[in-house]
Amino acid sequence: MSVDYLLHESSVGYAIFSVKMQSDTVGARLEEVQKAHTDLALFGKMVQLVSFAPFQGAAQALENANEISEGIMSDYLRTTLEANLPKGGKKEKNKITLGVGDRNLAGSIKAEFAGIEAETPETSEMVGDLLRGIRLHAEKLLKGLQMGDVSRAQLGLGHAYSRSKVKFSVQKNDNHIIQAIATLDHLDKAVNTFSMRVREWYSWHFPELVKIVSDNQKFAACALFIGNKTSLNDDSLHELAEIVDDDHSTARAIIEAAKVSMGQDISETDMENVMLFAKRTVSLVKYRKSLSAYLVAKMGVVAPNLAALIGETVGARLISHAGSLTNLAKYPASTVQILGAEKALFRALKTKGNTPKYGLIYHSSFIGRAGMKNKGRISRFLANKTSIASRIDNFSMQPTRKFGEALKDQVEERLRFYADGVNPTKNEIAMKNAMDATLASINVADPSTAADEEIEVAGVTEAPTKQAERKSKKSKKDDEDVEMEDADDAKTAKKAKKAAKKAAAEKEATSAGADEVDEEALKKKLKADKKAKRKSDASGEVPEEQIKKKSKKSKA
Repeated sequence: MSVDYLLHESSVGYAIFSVKMQSDTVGARLEEVQKAHTDLALFGKMVQLVSFAPFQGAAQALENANEISEGIMSDYLRTTLEANLPKGGKKEKNKITLGVGDRNLAGSIKAEFAGIEAETPETSEMVGDLLRGIRLHAEKLLKGLQMGDVSRAQLGLGHAYSRSKVKFSVQKNDNHIIQAIATLDHLDKAVNTFSMRVREWYSWHFPELVKIVSDNQKFAACALFIGNKTSLNDDSLHELAEIVDDDHSTARAIIEAAKVSMGQDISETDMENVMLFAKRTVSLVKYRKSLSAYLVAKMGVVAPNLAALIGETVGARLISHAGSLTNLAKYPASTVQILGAEKALFRALKTKGNTPKYGLIYHSSFIGRAGMKNKGRISRFLANKTSIASRIDNFSMQPTRKFGEALKDQVEERLRFYADGVNPTKNEIAMKNAMDATLASINVADPSTAADEEIEVAGVTEAPTKQAERKSKKSKKDDEDVEMEDADDAKTAKKAKKAAKKAAAEKEATSAGADEVDEEALKKKLKADKKAKRKSDASGEVPEEQIKKKSKKSKA
């Protein structure tokens, strides 16, 4: 297929070339044609510059480079193409063929312009050869450029593009957590190996120390402090007790054992090497403690809710296994549950056996505290809460532990529910309390509470909310239920109401200022009350007199 135009995207701008000479597919492979692309005089006859749209600065160049890498056509490129390419028809024979270097960008251009058919080096070798020639002679073909402008622009854009892809952030930098937990794992193996080597090596000189101090790391520290057992005396009791956690009885036992030890004496050179190795081991133990404290502090900044829920070490292992906190936040709870047990999962799927119930979250204390039959259920529940905590940490702007502590309380309540049957708090209530605590800690009012309050503006009070209406309806219904249950109280209330109406009518008649009471008005008032009473009786309320008459008839 022949090519009409070529799009050259570079670090300095967009350039559109028209193709003047092109060979067929077979002729493009000839050696003469291949050499013509490297010669500027011959290649200049093949293409001609139509338009060159330079970038206005480094920021615009970086923005367009990011969009090209993602296969998106920018507004600047769209404007350049619309202004310099002729409009092609929708029919195949009337379309314009444009050569583009990036396949995803070619798809975006083809979708945007119906009259343009985009070709890439993957679909056409001729497009690839022409674009390589343009890149080779870009400084001479593009107008307004001097020697070295393209190379300097490429260097600056390359550095800016790399920095933007790294996306370094002090608050959300989880790379240090991944490196720290990996170093911590290697240190654990190294410290255990070195401590065992010190134990075996120093036991030739002081074999009784192994039975008194069983911990490998404390054994290395004691060996470094004691050195030659003959130099140990009662003056070293307090310093030796500090090494064994202020246990004076253990320190006293070490001193007494040194006096009657059956170990062999070793030369100064051998003792020096043993002490140097013990010193290295003790220094590694100290560094491991400092690295563990660093990991705890880093998790408190990057993923505080995850650390509060499942612990700093297990949370860091989950982030490291997922690759980043963002990847962990994208995982569903079912994936988080078996994260770290991939081999067991695929083996179970292959052999059609039982799939694993937990992976890295097994090291959490919650699963260890659950009963054997509830380990699967609590691991599923814990994975759900872990997924929520990681998403809150990943998308929240200000680090807080409130949600993690609330999720931890929910897991504790679920453990009690499995053990004793105590109903746990609903998730809606727990999250609402955590949100209120978070807003209170950063001094922000809850916007939901303001909607339920009555607002008075210029003496006009707004209508009550739906919640208040529901409460009023509920209270009315409760009142009606109480009246239905207490029939006697309802009858006495009717009698009192009738007497009150008569008294009110008499008071109105006497307060009119006339000496004689208007008996006709009073009779009309009483007649109206009787009619109202009949209507109420017809609606379902049976007066007391009718009940008495019916009871007499039934007796007769």
